[in-house]
Amino acid sequence: MVKKVCETISTLIMILLLVVALAILVPMVMGMKELAVLSGSMEPTIPVGSIVYVKPMEAEQLEPGDVCTFKLSDGSTFVTHRVVSIDHENRTLVTQGDANDVPDGDLPFAQVVGKGVFHLPLLGFITMYAKTPIGILCIGGLLALVLLVNFIPAILNADDKKKEN
Repeated sequence: MVKKVCETISTLIMILLLVVALAILVPMVMGMKELAVLSGSMEPTIPVGSIVYVKPMEAEQLEPGDVCTFKLSDGSTFVTHRVVSIDHENRTLVTQGDANDVPDGDLPFAQVVGKGVFHLPLLGFITMYAKTPIGILCIGGLLALVLLVNFIPAILNADDKKKEN
């Protein structure tokens, strides 16, 4: 009985890890960039803690209403907002977060990274926290749990054999 419970728990954990890994890796293999959502500027459409998958695309290909990701002028911060208007002549566009009352300023085409194709809620928390000491500890604990659950039946069987002798 204990062996079946341990096998079931181990299998469920492994399936969960595989599904999360595939959800994160498959779009990346397809050339998309993944970004964790840190703020609520696109809620409720894209909740905080989601992963947004961005397909690299030139700004000229975007249309008003599309969700796009762009780099701020510092070059290291990415923002995902909805395109409000496009000025092809001046090569700028205006974006706005769904939860924001005011649009962002003019954004040069050169700062556009691509179009937000889809998002997966909650998975962004995993990518954000996996790099922290607590996240590393949790991942290590999960791996230790999988190992422990796999060895518990063998330990119990060894104890039963000792009692028989």
